[in-house]
Amino acid sequence: MAVGAVSMATDNGIISGTATVTQPVTGVDSTFSEALNSSVTQSRGNADLDTIFEAAGRKYDIPPNLLKAVAKVESNLRPNVTSTAGAMGIMQLMPGTARGLGVTDAFDPEQNIMGGAKYLRQMLDRFDGDLRLALGAYNAGPGAVAKHGGVPSFSQNYVSKVLGFLDGGDITAGTVSYNGFDAFDQKGAVPESFNFGEALAQMIFAKLIEMQMNSSNDDNNRIF
Repeated sequence: MAVGAVSMATDNGIISGTATVTQPVTGVDSTFSEALNSSVTQSRGNADLDTIFEAAGRKYDIPPNLLKAVAKVESNLRPNVTSTAGAMGIMQLMPGTARGLGVTDAFDPEQNIMGGAKYLRQMLDRFDGDLRLALGAYNAGPGAVAKHGGVPSFSQNYVSKVLGFLDGGDITAGTVSYNGFDAFDQKGAVPESFNFGEALAQMIFAKLIEMQMNSSNDDNNRIF
């Protein structure tokens, strides 16, 4: 089953209400912590999911309702969830898959949906437009589909659920609130977008300032 072709997308106006907040870092002295926190941000805001799905569908030549159906089964359209296996966000991208797709913040709905759409397009291309096989590969991986010569038994219920949502008519995704990445996630992982070099430079500079202030009464010990 092949999917139809449509035109390219524009991404204007998809994400709104973003803000920057610092995340606490523990285990270092207050001066270092403040310097490190200043370089660690988290994006928060509201996302119009229907607009994002439309844009992703146009960009990757996939019906937006199919993408929404996948997202309904994957996360029920929730942007801030993580599965027990580590899959993240609306389209439930695994960390390695997200990196390979160029997604730097899997909890940003736009990045996540665009990444999921790109991956589904890869699976559709790999399996010659066969939707069932592509969905099985999205769920279990293309290697599992190739190994089993079709949709693995453990993915058949997944495929049926997606097709059931797809056959149920147009899906409205709505608007959701989301949080972007934390400096350190629950497993202690650090997002790719975290700039250690910048953080270290700020930490060193803060320490030098602290040393300067402590030695301000002794001209022979001045750093500057």
